[in-house]
Amino acid sequence: MNAASDAPVPPQPSPGRLRVAAVQMVSGTDVAGNLARAAALVAEAADAGAQLVVLPEYFCLMGRRDADKLAAAEAPGEGPIQRMLSRAARRHGLWLVGGTLPVSSAVPGRVFNRCCVHGPDGLEAVHYDKMHLFAFDNGRERYDEAAVLDAGDSPVALEAGAVRVGLSVCYDLRFPELYRALSGAPGQRACDLLVVPAAFTVPTGRAHWELLLRARAVENQCF
Repeated sequence: MNAASDAPVPPQPSPGRLRVAAVQMVSGTDVAGNLARAAALVAEAADAGAQLVVLPEYFCLMGRRDADKLAAAEAPGEGPIQRMLSRAARRHGLWLVGGTLPVSSAVPGRVFNRCCVHGPDGLEAVHYDKMHLFAFDNGRERYDEAAVLDAGDSPVALEAGAVRVGLSVCYDLRFPELYRALSGAPGQRACDLLVVPAAFTVPTGRAHWELLLRARAVENQCF
């Protein structure tokens, strides 16, 4: 895979292959500014020949506190974040894995951390709600996603052209059973590609991120 910033113009892809761009961005508290930056990077990736683009977890908002997610939450299929994803996918004719965004759940004051995938027609093809919620408490620092998030309950994969793509988010990476379920669902072929949009912590990211990505790929014989 080539990052959006340095991918050369590719040759025509052969059947069963997909050129992927992994967008890296540092999001802040300004949703509109984050969306504009993401749209520009998707366009850059498309110009470099990407057919599938993956945005980071919470590309749309990196809040200062858990409650910030609630203020930016959108109803399913509605709102400026989802419109931006739809328009970008349609404008560039590509598959867009929209990192994650907060989507309202049926429980007031709670949201899903949802990964929406839009196809080249701009329509939402599938969505996945993060199943494993991160929690940490060392006596000095504390973080608990379950304070405002509802967990998803189902693995999700899709056919992006001829390539089967399994969806996951950040902390999911530590749970190999999820990826085994994605790659071994009854009546479905194994995934060719696993995507893991993430906002991993710096210490654990430095120690574990690439190692765990490689482990999940090796275990499931895919990218």
